[in-house]
Amino acid sequence: MELVHKPELSRYELSAGGATAVLEYESEGEVLVFTHTFVPEALRGQNIAGRLTRFALDDVRQAGKKVRPQCSYTQLFLRRHPEYAPLQAEGATPAPACALPRNR
Repeated sequence: MELVHKPELSRYELSAGGATAVLEYESEGEVLVFTHTFVPEALRGQNIAGRLTRFALDDVRQAGKKVRPQCSYTQLFLRRHPEYAPLQAEGATPAPACALPRNR
């Protein structure tokens, strides 16, 4: 299992067994807007989204940045893991759902 940040693609990736899960974001200066989380069917049911989100949030913390969760999964993760609450940017408002998948 490999976790990487690919800033040139504005995403975090977790690769395992020939499949790749992604957490996409848009950068707004010191704030990363988490827009979409996708886990391929082959990796589902293994807490891959949770591992990927934790990796991304730890990276945001280490970089001294903040996050604005627009992805519904990221919002749920932050509610379940209050230790990451200080990373939320001021004025972060819940969004109804993740953005539609994008081809990259």
